[in-house]
Amino acid sequence: MALYDREYAREGAFGYESAHKSEAQIVSFVKDTYKLFAASMLAGGVGAYVGMPFAGIVAANYWWIAIPWMLFGMFGLQMIKNKPGVNMIGLFTFTFASGVIITPLLSHILGMAGGATIVGNAFFMTAALFGGLSFFAIKSSKDFTTWTKPIMIAFFIILAVSLINVFFLKSPILYVAIQAIFLLVISVMVLIDTQNVIRGAYETPMDGAIALYLDFFNLFVTMLQLFGIFGGSDE
Repeated sequence: MALYDREYAREGAFGYESAHKSEAQIVSFVKDTYKLFAASMLAGGVGAYVGMPFAGIVAANYWWIAIPWMLFGMFGLQMIKNKPGVNMIGLFTFTFASGVIITPLLSHILGMAGGATIVGNAFFMTAALFGGLSFFAIKSSKDFTTWTKPIMIAFFIILAVSLINVFFLKSPILYVAIQAIFLLVISVMVLIDTQNVIRGAYETPMDGAIALYLDFFNLFVTMLQLFGIFGGSDE
């Protein structure tokens, strides 16, 4: 779920940022962003590990946990991002909680025949896809940030269709189609966000780290769901 504000990715952002940041500042910004991204990945992994014994409780109270998490991601992190110390606590609390939130899905997948392999394959494919897309975005001369508006429109359309399917249609075929399309949308978001990071187009490294983390998180969750459908059966 793209919880972060994408207004930064306006047309011409590269020229604007280049005029206000030196090359050394951008290099430092990129390093700090990817350090925070790596630390966020670690926090998310710890959250999933610690939360696994409580997967049933999380599932029973899912929306009571997920909604505050989403609201904090949309508003809380923006409010504290310029407050040293507090912003780091907020970032790692948010990413830790994201790991806890996916424990019901992980528990379900691990309960399947070959579940551990499915989870491992999903993570490997996510890492490979994310890395490949990031490399492509860095090397490409194409400005993917101009795709921001149509991609966000597509994201919200998919979200609306997904909710309609969950509560009304309940179609397994439509569910698979939604996940496949969502995977494509998030893949484009990786291209957009990577280019914005290497251009220093975020206000703070924390903003960039959150964007990259949520891209990876959404790719992994979508991969898990698709691999879970096609890669195993309940024991």
